[in-house]
Amino acid sequence: MSSLAGDLSPLIDDFGLRIGRAMGWPPMAGRAAGVLMLSPEPMTTAELQSALDASKGSVSEITRLLVDSGTVRRFKQPGSRQYGYEWRADAWIGCLQHVLEQTKELLVLAEHARARGDELPEPQRGRLHEMHEYYTFMVRHIEVIFEEYRTLKS
Repeated sequence: MSSLAGDLSPLIDDFGLRIGRAMGWPPMAGRAAGVLMLSPEPMTTAELQSALDASKGSVSEITRLLVDSGTVRRFKQPGSRQYGYEWRADAWIGCLQHVLEQTKELLVLAEHARARGDELPEPQRGRLHEMHEYYTFMVRHIEVIFEEYRTLKS
């Protein structure tokens, strides 16, 4: 790893293990999250490659995942053709927003499945109904948590 990692290597490895596992990400994505969270400056793809000892393709895939998760910002570096990556100042709000959007998407699936499953026998129809109840419940509560957290941080 780069000089950033130095004595932070065990912490970054812990990010790889724990965030990777919790989020269903590969460990390298968790390590990249740790590197970017702990980096005092934005990093280029090349710097991330060096810090993670990873290929350009792997870093590209991982940074896309982190940007999509709402925790990392991708931007064009001034005076350069390269992109920079940095941990968002509002990363946890971004993370919650991402969770909310994913859960809303699953609620849409549950609504469509329930509507199409009316002719199915039990227990399939009941499972679709339960799925719809679950995602309705989750969206309602995640929206409350999201607004409460956003208010807390503003």
